[in-house]
Amino acid sequence: MTTKELLYVDDALSHAMFLVTQCQNAANTLQDPSLKLQAQQMADRHRQVYQKFYDLV
Repeated sequence: MTTKELLYVDDALSHAMFLVTQCQNAANTLQDPSLKLQAQQMADRHRQVYQKFYDLV
């Protein structure tokens, strides 16, 4: 991978981790069980995306 490509992957990793954090925070604060589940599922999905980007390096 070129330096520029690695910078893109690093940027994608940062964005994915930000989304994990935001979704997890929402899941932890929501009271409605269905919304809480949705936020948790979104956090899990973003964790998978993070892992896929991480596996590229």
